[in-house]
Amino acid sequence: MLRVENLTKVYEDGTVALQDVSFTVPDGDFLVVIGLSGSGKSTLLRCINRLIEPTEGKIYWNDIEITALSGEELRHMRRRIGMIFQHFNLVKRASVMNNVLAGRLGYVNQWRSLLGLWNAGDKQRARQALERVGIAEKANNRASQLSGGQQQRVGIARALMQEPEMLLADEPVASLDPVLASSILNYLEQLNQEDGITVICSLHYLDLVQRYAKHVIGLREGRLVYQGDREDVRRMDDARFKEIYGEEAVRVSAGFGE
Repeated sequence: MLRVENLTKVYEDGTVALQDVSFTVPDGDFLVVIGLSGSGKSTLLRCINRLIEPTEGKIYWNDIEITALSGEELRHMRRRIGMIFQHFNLVKRASVMNNVLAGRLGYVNQWRSLLGLWNAGDKQRARQALERVGIAEKANNRASQLSGGQQQRVGIARALMQEPEMLLADEPVASLDPVLASSILNYLEQLNQEDGITVICSLHYLDLVQRYAKHVIGLREGRLVYQGDREDVRRMDDARFKEIYGEEAVRVSAGFGE
């Protein structure tokens, strides 16, 4: 179980990104974080794997305090948490295979990885990860030659190389059209259901939240303002919607369907 307690993040310029946020995530959950841009969603995800250092509060995972780890202990913890980014974060000039193999960096000698000296087991694991997301035939292509949806699938395959117990997906479909968005979330759902990987995913559109989330939290101006499940989201009235998204927000369908 992941347990977030009184998490606060204040940036050096005084921006308060998170304010006293607390919640729990059971193992094997598919938690979706909703809220406007700037509500703190990305900061929250990056605090969980310590890409961003919290200002106050604690994060526990299986009763180990993530916020107290450093050095080798932090490195070992990060191996078990995969990260999927909105803008893919691929090395565009490198091959798809090399981008996927980068997911093993936490497990191998740094100099061997820089020289591209991957062992046969890692290469086989990379091929299997690409097969899992349906683009094994693109292994030797440059990442820059792929479509947005294909690049995000490479990002998922790279995360799989960590053999993760948790996946953090930061707006993974924000730059994709509805059909591609659903296909990417289908892969995340498959990993959640078949492999038991805990998924924490930030999304904008309630259509997608209703389809994929098991549980939902909502942030507004860095504060936790909503907790529920997919059925609660389906029953959400306009007053509750505006509590999360603001008085001027309008509910629209993104065309994803259920």
